[in-house]
Amino acid sequence: MEIKKVALGGGCHWCTEAVFLSLRGVTKVEQGFVSQKGEQSSFSEAIVVSYNPHEISLKELIEIHLHTHQSTSEHSFRNKYRSAVYVFSEKDFDGSNQALKMLQKDFNKELITKTYYFKAFKLSEEQFHNYYYSNPEKPFCKSYIDPKLKMLMNRYSSFMKTAPELLK
Repeated sequence: MEIKKVALGGGCHWCTEAVFLSLRGVTKVEQGFVSQKGEQSSFSEAIVVSYNPHEISLKELIEIHLHTHQSTSEHSFRNKYRSAVYVFSEKDFDGSNQALKMLQKDFNKELITKTYYFKAFKLSEEQFHNYYYSNPEKPFCKSYIDPKLKMLMNRYSSFMKTAPELLK
């Protein structure tokens, strides 16, 4: 089985982790902090997604990412929550940029999400790993993550794992 990686940032990594753990074809999600090559190489909250490209494509992952965080909004926390796709290869850099251009039509405002080359990753504290599925009743989860998962179920149900798959 071929496994590829992409890192995604845009909002709280607890939220982003829950979204991508819920998707078929995603084999692993690590939450923490990512830095990119080049300018603005400071660390920002993000996840690293390991996925099977025969089950879910990079474009599909990016599409879901754009619709599950504020991908058109500049705000005061953008350094902490950089809206980004961090790639590991030139092919994926080009593919990510093409996907972003193609997906712009889904939004009324301009996407601020950028593609960067991945540089480094620092894992978050273990107590926060799998935060949503370990704490679904917490107020944060109810307020911020539940609405994202409901939208995901309504719009992308064909990509969602079944309950038994989530327990693996």
